Amino acid sequence: ASPLVLSEPERQQAVENFRAYLRINTMHPRPDCGSAVAWLRGQAAELGLDSECIECHPGQPVLIMRWPGSEPNRTSLLLNSHMDVVPVFPEHWRCDPFSADMDEQGNIYARGAQDMKCVAVQYLEALRKLKAANYQPKRNIYLSFMPDEEVTGKLGMGKFCQSDKFRSLNVGCAMDEGLANPTEAFTVYYGERSVWWLRFEIRGQPGHGSRLMEDTAGEKAAKLIQRLYRFRDSQVERLERGRGIRLGEVTTLNLTQMNGGVQTNVLPEKLCLDVDCRIAPDVNLVHFEAELRRWCEEAGPGVSLEFTQKFDAGKPTDTSERNPWWSAFAGSCQRLGMNIEPEIFPAATDSRYLRSLGISAIGFSPMNRTPVLLHDHNEFLNRDVFLRGVELYTAIIPDVADCPAA
Repeated sequence: ASPLVLSEPERQQAVENFRAYLRINTMHPRPDCGSAVAWLRGQAAELGLDSECIECHPGQPVLIMRWPGSEPNRTSLLLNSHMDVVPVFPEHWRCDPFSADMDEQGNIYARGAQDMKCVAVQYLEALRKLKAANYQPKRNIYLSFMPDEEVTGKLGMGKFCQSDKFRSLNVGCAMDEGLANPTEAFTVYYGERSVWWLRFEIRGQPGHGSRLMEDTAGEKAAKLIQRLYRFRDSQVERLERGRGIRLGEVTTLNLTQMNGGVQTNVLPEKLCLDVDCRIAPDVNLVHFEAELRRWCEEAGPGVSLEFTQKFDAGKPTDTSERNPWWSAFAGSCQRLGMNIEPEIFPAATDSRYLRSLGISAIGFSPMNRTPVLLHDHNEFLNRDVFLRGVELYTAIIPDVADCPAA
């Protein structure tokens, strides 16, 4: 399909809707998802879409919209986004981070401009244009809006995926967020790394800080840290020397918190190390956990490992011709003249919960010629890039929704 070109009034409406959504403060730790849901349900009513808000966990609203297809027994297409955004440091911003200020170049500044309120509104505006063109999808199209993706997504998408409501949607494929690309190309994500948050508890002999005692927690912590960073160095080397290897294809490991002790002149009985670990899809998770526990043994007695988060991201989405969903998406991009660069997502999105159920999920935010600014100061998206994304979705969504998958 060719993209449907937006008229000037449609362009103005799409931009104003984008800015209106950005002005709703859904920042953690107290995101106003209630106001976001109310605004989104107003958009659904304008578009003639059914909408329903449920809570799989108290205080965590999940909004679902439905566009019925002409062949509703087919598996459905899910267009997912999240309402919540990360905190800001206003003193580092050129404007109020929730003002959606637009400068002379058309850059719209706001927290969530890239991550990912843009995609939510692009979905809605694309559907508005498709409805105006009398398009009727073959399969049901659902839009889902999640409350907590920025804080693991466990209470939003995590619980939603286990619900009877989700099972009733009969989802065959989902589209979700990606990242901007500063070049002419568009980055598309077909998988993610498994997120493990590790906590090492290190117990040792307490005593006076003036003594040279054996079996101290500090000594064992030093040995463990050295071992962790030797592994990290190997991954840095692989990333730097490997041809065409991207961040999502290596395992990252970073020490993020160190806690313990009571005062400077007392040897601690216990130290705790927190480590953020993102495991590449080709790594055997059972073997990797065994390796981590061997590092504990090497550091000495009294060193143990527990997980504060342990998520298997599942098998990446098949990007071969065997997968009709991917073929439809990639084929649509090709017809549109888009250069797409498939990658493993380096961080984590709500798509991990979908892929863990065997559902094809494609991470795509149509933002090329744009610096990657998610979670950064002065996050922005250019007006014309945003509008071009709306037009691209008017071609991509029908191609995927009407593909010959079951």
